Amino acid sequence: MTKPALSVETIAMSCVAKQLRQLNRVVTNIYDDAFRPLDLKVSQMNILVAAAVMGTARPVEVCEHLNLDVSTLSRNVERMKARGWLEVVPDEDGRSQPFRLTAPGRELLERAIPAWSEAQEQVRKVVGDGFLEQLNRAVKRVNEKTASS
Repeated sequence: MTKPALSVETIAMSCVAKQLRQLNRVVTNIYDDAFRPLDLKVSQMNILVAAAVMGTARPVEVCEHLNLDVSTLSRNVERMKARGWLEVVPDEDGRSQPFRLTAPGRELLERAIPAWSEAQEQVRKVVGDGFLEQLNRAVKRVNEKTASS
């Protein structure tokens, strides 16, 4: 038995990659709009949070945690260092450039929390609680599979 040929319309309506990219743009815009008064983007906020949690953030670990490629992280960290939000931590391995929050970076992070909370609530309203629960389960499964491979 042969499978019916897929139509372009079917792909356009059901492509998971397209739908996730579309959702990502909408969600990113919600967070970026909330952070705009702080001159901050959600991608930078995620790096600030990672640095705050890790203390001394090693680029490889941040890339793994945020699923970023090294060049994207490096570009963002350079911009954030130039703004005084992050600083490089001396390390015996000259190739690695661990970083940490500066006092202004920590202050910015604290000021960003209410904006994050508002954006988080707005996203919850847009996508719904059921979707967020499914998203959390899916991310957990992906992380478990990634860790075991």
